[in-house]
Amino acid sequence: MANQVVFYISAASDLEVEREILGRAVTEVPVDLGWRVVQSPAGNGPVDLEAITHAGVHVVLMGSDIRAPIGLEWQVARQAGRRPVAFLKQETLRTPAGQDFVRAIRHTQSWVPFADGAELRRKVLELLAEHLLNHAVHYVLKPEEMATLSSWRDGLAKESEAVDEETRGGAGESSVILSRERFMPSGGVIIGEATAEREPRS
Repeated sequence: MANQVVFYISAASDLEVEREILGRAVTEVPVDLGWRVVQSPAGNGPVDLEAITHAGVHVVLMGSDIRAPIGLEWQVARQAGRRPVAFLKQETLRTPAGQDFVRAIRHTQSWVPFADGAELRRKVLELLAEHLLNHAVHYVLKPEEMATLSSWRDGLAKESEAVDEETRGGAGESSVILSRERFMPSGGVIIGEATAEREPRS
């Protein structure tokens, strides 16, 4: 039983926009669960090894170059018996080191291609939905939640709107997103909603 989903994003700084998009996207998943989004540390920051080994979903994003600590995160996950889903950005010039990493991963599994942030967002949301549906007992999902999630996942494939890639104010760093229903204190009021209720309707 778990009320929180750990989502690990391995990505270098050249994919900052994509990191931001995925950090925000989890709030779109229609389930009353909390999310712990953990991202590759910037610079020489410490890697959250525990988050890697306990992540419900772990994605590796590859752009132009392989930079620390992406390789370490990949190795830790594999040694723990995990299999991160690898996403490869298309139409990107890669460094020799980046090309070597792409070939190395291909020996163990296929890369999932993506052209831009909108396509990556859709594919990762589908991945998250599939994970939750496959582990519905673990996350104690209600039948109605599963039905809503399944319908929502199917709708993602038909989605045509482009994602807003504005990075300001996003969740580009590791974050914790609490479930509105399961984690909200009794009697609590969401400020935005309270304000909206007081404003006269046009």
